[in-house]
Amino acid sequence: MSLPESAAVVTPLQPRRRPALALGVALRPRQWSKNLLLFAGIVFAAEIGDPRRWLQAGAALLLYCAASSAAYLLNDLVDAPADRLHPVKRRRPLARGELTRRTAALAAGALALIAIVLAVSLGLVALGFLALFLAIQAAYTFGLKHVAIVDVMAIAGLFVIRAAAGADAVDVRISPWLLVCTALLALFLALGKRRGELVLVGAEATPGRSVLEGYSLALVDQLIGVVAGATIVAYAVYTLTARESQALAVTIPFVLFGILRYLLLLHRAGKGEEPENVLVTDVPILGTVAVWAAACAAILVWS
Repeated sequence: MSLPESAAVVTPLQPRRRPALALGVALRPRQWSKNLLLFAGIVFAAEIGDPRRWLQAGAALLLYCAASSAAYLLNDLVDAPADRLHPVKRRRPLARGELTRRTAALAAGALALIAIVLAVSLGLVALGFLALFLAIQAAYTFGLKHVAIVDVMAIAGLFVIRAAAGADAVDVRISPWLLVCTALLALFLALGKRRGELVLVGAEATPGRSVLEGYSLALVDQLIGVVAGATIVAYAVYTLTARESQALAVTIPFVLFGILRYLLLLHRAGKGEEPENVLVTDVPILGTVAVWAAACAAILVWS
């Protein structure tokens, strides 16, 4: 029995959030987990017993959380009209009108200023990394995110900057292979996000997401397969040639399982449109990351 044409399926809207809460949501604190990569330098250089370096790494973490949130606010200011037409992004505070454009702009400026002050306290190199980070974020917001392949490469570049900036903040050497692994893993997650977006909209571009026209599910699946394989190979090479300890090779199965588990979620559960949510809510992935981190720390401390 079919419903009459006058009948409509109504999706209840979320209650409007207060401005302070809306601003907090617009800062996207869930995505601050990406900035934990800033601790890679201190961990893989086996300097985890130095309190001074942890303070420096903590300052770098605050710096990039502020810079990231400033970039998210700028992105939402630019994309608000298109976000209102997107099935997921229309829930963002600016798209829903819960946060004024003036408030968002002032908050973005204040956060960028905080990031700059913290970067200056860490030195000129740190300031240079931050300037490059903000420049790529701005370029992504105003153009790069509309160019297929270039968009995901820009995202990967931002992760590499985080890793390099974290090593500079604590004045340790970071392996070039570790930076390669970082770039490939970020590229893998970015492609997974594009796949999730394609699935979400039925493999058709939504308004404001013209970049999806440059992709197809078949193409993205091929790219994900290539990048996943390259990530595992790069990590294996890094562990087998690590100056700190070749015993890190025993952690390869954890990386392999994590990548395969994420591929399973992409294909069987249709997840990936918001990879940061998958990474912090999937118990097997969370457990694997925890065991991997503990094993790496133990090996590096022991060696």
